Amino acid sequence: MRTSPFFVACLTLASQATARPEPAVKEPTPTFDERGLLDGVVDGVVVNLVKGLLGQVHNALEAGDADAVLKAVKQLVPTARPTNVDGASKVIASLAKARPTNILEYGSHLIANGIISGGVEDLLQIAGGSGPAEAGSSNSNPDPPTSVYPKDACDATYTIPEDKLRAAIYIPDSFTHGEKQPVVLLAGTGNMAYTSFSGNFIPLLSNSDWADPVWVNVPGKLLDDVQTNAEYAAYALNYIASITGRNVSVIGWSQGNIDAQWAFKYWPSTRRVTSDHIAISADYKGSTILSALMPLKLLNTESVLQQGPDTKLIAALRSNGGDSGYVPTTSIYSGFFDEIVQPMSGKEASAYLLDARKVGVTNVEVQQVCAGYPAGTLYTHEGVLYNPLAFALAKDAITHDGPGQVSRIPLKEVCSRYLTPGLGLEELLITENAIVSGGFAMFLYQPKPVQEPKIQGYVTASKAAAECANQ
Repeated sequence: MRTSPFFVACLTLASQATARPEPAVKEPTPTFDERGLLDGVVDGVVVNLVKGLLGQVHNALEAGDADAVLKAVKQLVPTARPTNVDGASKVIASLAKARPTNILEYGSHLIANGIISGGVEDLLQIAGGSGPAEAGSSNSNPDPPTSVYPKDACDATYTIPEDKLRAAIYIPDSFTHGEKQPVVLLAGTGNMAYTSFSGNFIPLLSNSDWADPVWVNVPGKLLDDVQTNAEYAAYALNYIASITGRNVSVIGWSQGNIDAQWAFKYWPSTRRVTSDHIAISADYKGSTILSALMPLKLLNTESVLQQGPDTKLIAALRSNGGDSGYVPTTSIYSGFFDEIVQPMSGKEASAYLLDARKVGVTNVEVQQVCAGYPAGTLYTHEGVLYNPLAFALAKDAITHDGPGQVSRIPLKEVCSRYLTPGLGLEELLITENAIVSGGFAMFLYQPKPVQEPKIQGYVTASKAAAECANQ
């Protein structure tokens, strides 16, 4: 298989200086056609061609014509590429404020404006299942020293064979097996964990002296039933704790946090081996945007149908105390503007978690804490992954007992940046790839379901099961 520019970039991440973007201001919301981002960037013929292709993507999606969508997408080329972080952030802000109608159309506009690493073919390959070894789910990992399948009697019964659950865990050669704090990374919908984190937490944690990342590449890119996706999370937490002999931390992005929360609820053993959960752009209450996608059947997948605000999956997750933390949890999200999960502001935010068990929960909307500073400007669903406050709180949580605390963060220093120190333009673009390839993966998913999967029997089986879930 050929080596794409994106894969090379993932392996040779280079830090670049960041520039302070202008604070967000109140202004009329532009439409995609009114933005004018493509105007005058390159030769007018190319600009008009790309605008025409973007229109074709929109019309084909509305008409449900999969062949026409794919044909138009494959012809997309960036009309220009940003040369610095400031330029990239301004383009992303303009696109997000245009209120994208769906993830695939939004991703197409990111491509047209050069907010990707590599090209369309690279991203389609990733969406289709190709990628470097770090994104694979056929890894060879040793047996754990103690049985973790399941851990104890209260754990739900796994439906996936243990060897398949174990093979999804990618353990890099640099892993110290417990000398540093092990951190399990859980991906977002449409992604392998490597795709979600290769431009942000993987390089940042790998270069630290206080954390040691591993990640879980779930087959199917988390597009299948959330309940089975969560089995991979549950197994990974117990497995990494077993091979390292110490408790683990977990960092999730988007659906990865639902998977973790489901694992904590129905595999109670995971709570006893998890010190911290850092939740980035979580959708614990589902998303009205994903609910709006459901009539657009070209993007339907099992997990997409489960992540609307009124689904059986979300109701089951939040029932009987599932709307509260099970372990110390630090939930970090953007109120301006998450293009995938809404609502995402204040206590109504989908990411907002309660603390009925008094384990310690910190909810942080970056615009509230860093108001007036670059780290408090516009961040998208994926943008929180490179937000400096998010990383500072993750470090604070992992290096202290309990959740991350804003009071321990040097806010003026942290909030004065747009990107986490150690990241640059290339890392930002690689992170943006996750949302684009995720949209392509949703589009390519087959067969297209028409309703969400049934809730599994262990959720409602008996009073004993309920008592186990609330231990």
